[in-house]
Amino acid sequence: VKTLTFVELRPASSNLTNEAANDRIIGGTLTRPGDLPYIANLRQNGYQFCGGTVVNEMWVVSAAHCWVKANRMQVFVGDYDLSVVETTEQSQVPDNAIKHPQYNSHTLVNDIMLIKMKTPFNMDSYVKAAPLPAQGAGPSVGTECEVCGWGNINTAVTDYPDQPYCVDKIYVIDIDVCNQANSYDGEILDGMICIGDMAGGRDSCQGDSGGPVTCQGILQGIVSWGYGCAVKNYPGVYTEVAYFRNWMDTTMANN
Repeated sequence: VKTLTFVELRPASSNLTNEAANDRIIGGTLTRPGDLPYIANLRQNGYQFCGGTVVNEMWVVSAAHCWVKANRMQVFVGDYDLSVVETTEQSQVPDNAIKHPQYNSHTLVNDIMLIKMKTPFNMDSYVKAAPLPAQGAGPSVGTECEVCGWGNINTAVTDYPDQPYCVDKIYVIDIDVCNQANSYDGEILDGMICIGDMAGGRDSCQGDSGGPVTCQGILQGIVSWGYGCAVKNYPGVYTEVAYFRNWMDTTMANN
């Protein structure tokens, strides 16, 4: 049975009611400023609740379960330390937040959202677009990947860092393996991809939702859901970007 838990934001933001489900960096390492020029963070009432990835100067991609009305969120890029205002960071209230029209909040299928800015980002060494895969050009089984974010770094207690962490040496896992009875038992659907370690210990966690998974330098996944964090036989489940590339291109062109 799939277990979904509502996102635990930072303590003072527990009154927020966005739908972020089991957004899930366990076993990771601290990054340095400028290491992740493509990463974005989404805030509501001043608190980070999800991640995202810069697609170009006008668009950020995230998870549909992170959706809130555009006028209720702020998008930050070029940001590193959430506790201070940095000269490298840029932020704005976006113009529009577009969930995939077939997103299902129960199965989490089509868990992808595009966020359109009101004004272009200033692209510099701290703000860059992530390379995207072509439609259908997802990573092969066994490909090494990396997931990054400001999410919980401790499975025992709630511990949200001010700086982003990354966990590398996580690998694309065959969907048939993830769908076995001792794992997700058929709940990995089209447009989802399993990335992690079946032995556990390395994973994304609460607060990472919507953030980037890169494989060989290409954005291949969006943090979506999973059973707990870093649990044996339950690797992270991600939205497969290559499955949705055509939808992304069409949506950006039409909006």
